[in-house]
This record gives sequence, structure tokens and C-alpha cells, in this order.
Amino acid sequence: MPIYEYVCNECGFEKDVLQKMSDEPLKDCPSCQEPAFRKRISAAGFRLAGTGWYETDFKTGSKKNLVDKGSSSASKEPAAG
Repeated sequence: MPIYEYVCNECGFEKDVLQKMSDEPLKDCPSCQEPAFRKRISAAGFRLAGTGWYETDFKTGSKKNLVDKGSSSASKEPAAG
């Protein structure tokens, strides 16, 4: 089950809540009881690693292209001369 971050727009109260993805979002702030409790957008705290993921997932800079450009199996056109 994912952990969602919530924040109240009225009083600023913050709370992390363990919920099913199918659960309705919380609306009432547990601190001030106002219907201003909202989910916050945040980055995931995990990284997908191992086999089965795309080669370029989570790669930056020179690590992005791991396949040698010269070893392409595609047919090459003859050079213009």
C-alpha cells in the first residue's frame, strides 16, 4: 500500500497516511476539522532496478546510451561518393 502525503490548506497540518490506491482521499483535517485536507504531489521513494526495465530508466549523462553505436544491426546505406 502506498503512503500519501496530506496537508491542510487551512491550518498547515501535515500527515503521511497509508492507504489503498482505491481508497477515497481524505478531506477533513484531523487537526482543525475543516474540509481542507489535500493530497500533496511528491516523488516516489523507491527506484526500479534489476532485469525487466528499460535500459535508459533512471540513467543520466553518458550512461544513457549503453549500446555501442557501431554495433547496430540495421542495414547501412553506402556512402555517397
